[in-house]
Amino acid sequence: MLDRRHILAALGTTALAALTPTALFAAASIKPDDASALLVIDVQNCFLPGGSLAVKEGEQVVPVINKISKAFSNVVMTQDWHTQGHVSFASVHAGKKPFETVDLPYGKQVLWPDHCVQGTDGAALSKDLAIPHAELIIRKGFHKDVDSYSAFLEADGKTSTGLAGYLKARKIKRVFVAGLATDFCVAWTALDARKAGFEVYVVEDACRGIDNQGSLAKAWADMAKAGVKRIQSADIAASA
Repeated sequence: MLDRRHILAALGTTALAALTPTALFAAASIKPDDASALLVIDVQNCFLPGGSLAVKEGEQVVPVINKISKAFSNVVMTQDWHTQGHVSFASVHAGKKPFETVDLPYGKQVLWPDHCVQGTDGAALSKDLAIPHAELIIRKGFHKDVDSYSAFLEADGKTSTGLAGYLKARKIKRVFVAGLATDFCVAWTALDARKAGFEVYVVEDACRGIDNQGSLAKAWADMAKAGVKRIQSADIAASA
């Protein structure tokens, strides 16, 4: 006859096996190494309180990103860097309002308020970011007729920013993604990083989403399906 302790032990093992990958990662401490890079996505004034496309609670990511950045020897930052009259702006499409969509040659495009126009204060990175050791700033969305959410590829799915080549030349194998907004630029960056062959983590509490018509839940589902790991900032081991 089985001892009660054996039964409880077996049940414990079963319960552990049923834990999601997220829960398992939360129990461990991830130590970034020289083959790891933090990608800080679009923490710009337009996406912060008072900006033309402010993400709710967007300012809350800044201290979290500042803290975790200290654990990384490799940090890359991105900026949306649009032209005046960019194709993604609702203002250039007669009768259209922000958050409506249009069909463009590369697919369906969400229309946005004018934002992150080259050289404006709105396009500037937050003055509260404190990452002096960041090595590279990737500017994206500067082609007038193509939007660009991902730090790797523009929305046509073929125009490269050069980031994948840069990271591979630096022998980076895993990337950690943080910033704004979870369901657009963060998610597209994470998905393209997986396609490029990187191990990918999204730091959930270092991101905030827009959540336009269920876009946040869809983004997390798409990332999970692609093998993106969802973690919290506390899962990253602090720098020594």
